[in-house]
Amino acid sequence: MMARAAWPRGLTAALLTSALVLAGCASRSAAPSAGVGLAEAPAADTPSAVSLRDPDISDIAGARGQVLGRNDHLLLYRPAAGDSLRGIAARFLGNADRAWWLAEANPGTVAEVGVPLLVPLRPLNPLGVHADRMQTVPILCYHRLGAGRSKMIVSPANFEAQMTWLVHAGYHVVRLPELSAFLAGEKPLPQRSVVITFDDGYESVYRHAFPVLKRLGLPATAFVYIDFVGGGDALSWPQMQEMLASGLIDIQSHTKSHRNLVERKPGETEDRHRAAVDLELRVPRETLERRLAPLRVRYLAYPYGDADELVLDRAARQGVELAATVIPGGNPFYAQPLLLHRTMIFGDMSLETFKSKLQTSRPLSAP
Repeated sequence: MMARAAWPRGLTAALLTSALVLAGCASRSAAPSAGVGLAEAPAADTPSAVSLRDPDISDIAGARGQVLGRNDHLLLYRPAAGDSLRGIAARFLGNADRAWWLAEANPGTVAEVGVPLLVPLRPLNPLGVHADRMQTVPILCYHRLGAGRSKMIVSPANFEAQMTWLVHAGYHVVRLPELSAFLAGEKPLPQRSVVITFDDGYESVYRHAFPVLKRLGLPATAFVYIDFVGGGDALSWPQMQEMLASGLIDIQSHTKSHRNLVERKPGETEDRHRAAVDLELRVPRETLERRLAPLRVRYLAYPYGDADELVLDRAARQGVELAATVIPGGNPFYAQPLLLHRTMIFGDMSLETFKSKLQTSRPLSAP
């Protein structure tokens, strides 16, 4: 196969344009431009996705190339020297973090001088459904970090190795609001997306996990149960405030006391059980939002991962938008938001085993 770098520029543009036409994204009757079947656009074209406050959009660092043509969905761009995918994304998509849109539309390429790139102006595949597979988003669940023989304790060295591998392997650690938007069909996620969570609220999250996440710039969510906060080896309120202030760590509910919401206590009537579930859900929301204002609590991790129809109903009534079990596996776009799959990470896992837990796609033939 001929290497892409060896392709003549005109041939590359023609091939890209043919792909657009065949995909129905470009009109065959559009005005030609140097053999390109997209409407011609000047180099200083100002895309609608970028704020008009910028006086010279073509001078954005990392995006000084030429627009060859565009329509409402796609743009054909010829990079100049010094261009980068992040710079191009900032210019045309209004956000450098959307560079992954370009990376997925142009597999295996970079902003190579003179070689045209496709720039999707809208999400090409917001649901992550492909011909042979569908995208799924795994949620990783940690508990305690440190030394110890319990499988629930992950060593700091293993945690750091796992997070470092995620970064080097090209995974995108996303936040729960981003996952929520994906499940609602509102926003796409990169193909290799993963969510990081911690349950219970152990102080070791602050001592061991937080420094690693800060160094690597990775977001995570800590699900805490209120009766544990401030205890012997639990997170304190100042520690949670510091983590929240970093912009990387979110604090959400793991209920009030960590009781199993499905099981009734001896002698507990149905009405009392319903009231107890409401209390377990309401108290952490009110307490966290009061003590950590302006935090908004709308996500929940079920203690022991258990939920039934009553729990789902009471959670929905109290405004819970996402809730997680501990059923392993990834979450496709149609996942039930209040029964999200979540994969436990144990202390005895090797790095190879950890890698195998990252289910970011599922064959369409699979149930």
